[in-house]
Amino acid sequence: MRPIYFNGKFYAAGLNGVHRVADRLIRQCDELLGAIDPAARPVVRLLLPERRSWQPRLAAILPIEQKDGHRQLWEQLVLPRRTADGVLVNLANLAPLAHRRKLMLIHDAQFLFPDSSYPWRQRMGYRLLVPRMAQGSACVLTVSDYSRQMLDLLGVAPRASTQLLYNGADHILEAPADPGTRTHLALAPGSYALLFGSTKAYKNIRVVLDAFSAGALAPLRLVIVGPDRDMLVGAGLVPPADAVFAGAVDDAALRDLYSHAHCLLFPSRTEGFGLPPVEAMLCGCPVVASPAGAIPEVCRDAVLYADVDDPASWRDAIAAMADPGHRAAKQEAGHRRAGHFTWARAGKTLFGHILRLAAEPG
Repeated sequence: MRPIYFNGKFYAAGLNGVHRVADRLIRQCDELLGAIDPAARPVVRLLLPERRSWQPRLAAILPIEQKDGHRQLWEQLVLPRRTADGVLVNLANLAPLAHRRKLMLIHDAQFLFPDSSYPWRQRMGYRLLVPRMAQGSACVLTVSDYSRQMLDLLGVAPRASTQLLYNGADHILEAPADPGTRTHLALAPGSYALLFGSTKAYKNIRVVLDAFSAGALAPLRLVIVGPDRDMLVGAGLVPPADAVFAGAVDDAALRDLYSHAHCLLFPSRTEGFGLPPVEAMLCGCPVVASPAGAIPEVCRDAVLYADVDDPASWRDAIAAMADPGHRAAKQEAGHRRAGHFTWARAGKTLFGHILRLAAEPG
């Protein structure tokens, strides 16, 4: 069996959603590798940049530091040579063009959409390189059937040669709920709806802000996770006057906020997967979402849908969650649906693809 290499260049960057997924998948593969008799294990290495922001704790995968491993030139020129004898696993949307026996995870085709909110240089680079990277890969994975279809329609990767790898969401249950943030903000259970703030156009939070304008949903308050008021106003958005800004929160605080919210609001125009609704459903938080992107595929009938562009539709859906019977039904359906998305399942699927490539002749 050929050696297996994980491309760890992303550990030089900050922690975002794509990087969290890549890190979690590597740790799941490490756990699966550790369950194999050492005498029968394939050789597996993680190539880590010398200048890194963070790194995983691993038991079976061997980390190897790489000088200049944080640079794009390293990824394109050095990495293919150093891994030429094996399978190269790339989990953060990018991969070297020259390596042929590589696996690549592409989360979505958002970089091709006009409202992607990607910086111009990054958008142009992705448009030029990602299709070529995918076409030169032995295996392309993506996180939903919706993304699989978009990658096909937009010429990035043919649907027939792309495989599904749904994300997990059960990380949200690993840390005990921490009520510190909610207590500090004086938020009583059920008194607020939760929204992840973003200035990206496709996140579409404007429709929720408009739904709460002029006290239309009082006394229910809007709690915004992430950016502060000034950041949203600077992007031309108008948060309600009584909005509460929670700032950045860790998983323990987020679990508590989910567990005591009236509902989570998720108005995106497109999503490759849509992790927050699944996290929320695992925590017993009902969800109001837009019927866009992969959201209906992932959530099915476990959430309540509202029109992407209609604030009144959002007000009606939020108000409907006050009915105890309706709320309980959505909570039960949500917990049942969210239980399908585990990191153990995702890791097992990924590891199976990797071992298949490592064992192929030729």
